[in-house]
Amino acid sequence: MSTATSEVVLARYGELWLKGKNRSEFERALVRNARAALSTIDPEAVLVREHGLLVVRPSRRVRDVAARLQDVFGISSLSIARSAPSEPEGIADVASAVLGEALEELPRERAVRFRVSAKRTDKRFPMTSPELNRFVAERLPPELVRRLAIDLDEPELELGLHVRKGTSYVFAARTSGAGGLPVGTVGRVIVLFSGGIDSPVAAWMAMKRGCTAVLLSFHSYPWVGQGFERKVERLARALARYQPRTRLVLAPLAEIQLAIRDSAPSPYRTVLYRRMMQRIAGRLARVEKAGAVVTGESLGQVASQTLPNLSLIEEAGDLCVLRPLIGLDKTEIIERARRIGTFAISIENEPDCCTVFQPEHPVIHGRREECLAAEAQLDVEGLVTRSFEARRELEIS
Repeated sequence: MSTATSEVVLARYGELWLKGKNRSEFERALVRNARAALSTIDPEAVLVREHGLLVVRPSRRVRDVAARLQDVFGISSLSIARSAPSEPEGIADVASAVLGEALEELPRERAVRFRVSAKRTDKRFPMTSPELNRFVAERLPPELVRRLAIDLDEPELELGLHVRKGTSYVFAARTSGAGGLPVGTVGRVIVLFSGGIDSPVAAWMAMKRGCTAVLLSFHSYPWVGQGFERKVERLARALARYQPRTRLVLAPLAEIQLAIRDSAPSPYRTVLYRRMMQRIAGRLARVEKAGAVVTGESLGQVASQTLPNLSLIEEAGDLCVLRPLIGLDKTEIIERARRIGTFAISIENEPDCCTVFQPEHPVIHGRREECLAAEAQLDVEGLVTRSFEARRELEIS
């Protein structure tokens, strides 16, 4: 029997299994997002939902397709597989071919710990899973068997068999996916997006929980030059791998910072800056129909991120504030930034708006009455309105 088969990518669901009657909605979102992710690599790829599995049939570049799908939230793991006719002999023939290719990538000087693992969704298949495991193992060519040592507990090479009606799949490796929920299934959020290490990671974590992230960044031109905007745009482009459509909104903060510098006590400057950012984010949330604001704050990391100051900042807005990084230390945040591809950009030496008129001794335990008294000297409504109306929006592909 011929072993000529076509390669496919099997994308397995993660938390989508928990969604009960809403699962179809999450699955449709996953397919849309996967198709968008593949639009520049293989727009002709065919994506089919098959009993809790997304089967992707590439027209080309199957390994590039699999690598790109690793960034699609909602996919827990992937395998490059070969399709096979759903009958024992056909599956066994394809399994031998797949195993031979997998062994070419492993050392020859020792036996490879190995097992066969069948999973059936077609219960009318003439064999049980253990029976099929034995059937396939007994029909492996002798030259392959000599390189194997059966290990059912901790194999380093596992030959997977997905038995389905009509077409089955055989694979020899699993790659981790991004996990989480498909972007867009939970709602929209406004991310306060700086050029630092933390906020891109917070945006990524919000996306992982199914949120569409609209990125809101503040600039302080002319005190901070155009280099900052280019840096933020590059960070946004790095994050655009993880959601189908990314919008970066740039709003001016210089007038607000001047007003606070000239009328408020120096220790409260940073807290007051951030209270104004919360208000502007709230305005943008109403336009974007977003349900929350996301920040990169980590408890106690800097002076503005103490419990009293976080409370003062949050109360200025009218939306729930999500802080995905609140319990992480800097080392953990940096590790995630490296993994998602933003760290190298974030550490480029480019001043941002937070460095403008920075107080020498920022307040650590801000007092509400003092903060409100300082803010009463400002034209809060006018400053917020002018900043919001002067915003610019960029679509990041």
